Amino acid sequence: MIHILTEKIKRTQAPIVVGLDPMMKFIPKHILTAAFAEYGETLAGAGEAIWQFNQAIIDHIYDLVPAVKPQIAMYEQFGIEGLKAYLKTCAYAKEKDLLVIGDVKRGDIGSTSEAYAVGHLGRVQVGVNYFSPFQEDFITVNPYLGSDGIKPFADVAKAEQKGLFVLVKTSNPGSGEFQDRLLALGSSIDIPIDMASEKADGLISSRPLYELVAEKVVEWGAGHMDAASGYSYVGAVVGATYPEQGKRLREMMPNVFILVPGYGAQGGRAADLAHFFNADGLGAIISSSRGIIAAYQEEKYAQFGQEGFAEASRAAVLDMIVDISMKRIF
Repeated sequence: MIHILTEKIKRTQAPIVVGLDPMMKFIPKHILTAAFAEYGETLAGAGEAIWQFNQAIIDHIYDLVPAVKPQIAMYEQFGIEGLKAYLKTCAYAKEKDLLVIGDVKRGDIGSTSEAYAVGHLGRVQVGVNYFSPFQEDFITVNPYLGSDGIKPFADVAKAEQKGLFVLVKTSNPGSGEFQDRLLALGSSIDIPIDMASEKADGLISSRPLYELVAEKVVEWGAGHMDAASGYSYVGAVVGATYPEQGKRLREMMPNVFILVPGYGAQGGRAADLAHFFNADGLGAIISSSRGIIAAYQEEKYAQFGQEGFAEASRAAVLDMIVDISMKRIF
């Protein structure tokens, strides 16, 4: 799927993934009214509203971008009805020839990771039949249970020719509490810098935890390379809100595709994105969620009104394409 993603980015000239993170406050009143009229103010009504909202946005952006990224928590909060909307959204995006990045942030011990990997990227066996429950092409994963938690995902991704994005340096303000923690470079083990002893020539050298994770991403992907694109099936998540760290991590992971959240509403600017890409302008895909799906609520797109929410989303994508293309490094 990595080579398909790179080809779609080349064709659309849009290294953009639209985050389908629907919240009730983003859904226009007329959609809520219609869904509640049919199903009542119930979880089923919420699920129907989410589905109708997503479908309209997909219909208006599918020809502009290579992929969408539904965040599963926004669906899980509505229980089974929300997951039904998630599944319908993924399936419809595939019908429209979009790649689907499931933002699920899974990560657990080996056997549990294997079940997550099969459910989201692979095929689960039921009797003599096999099913792909959610139809995602990529998923996000959490690496903090170590290699035995990532290996099942990497193995399934390779077998199914799908992909992962491993959390390395996330876009949220609190990410530095752990990810920026400096580790002292010992002879055989990394230890927290505040626990390291001093040497005669001063403190021993150190590096942040996210760099150690980046090294593991390269290691995990070494046996999972896609010959057609030159990138690994094992990608990384690096937030647009940390451009200097992004520059360093791009250098450390030249053959790793980077998913970059945090553009727009979270404060990431197009001017800060250049270093996330390789010299050919590839190697990264920038995510925007509320800045696109809730664009009609912004003053810039207010002329579309609630009824034109999907048209506003299309306009926001077109503006984002221009914004990013002016800053990329082709």
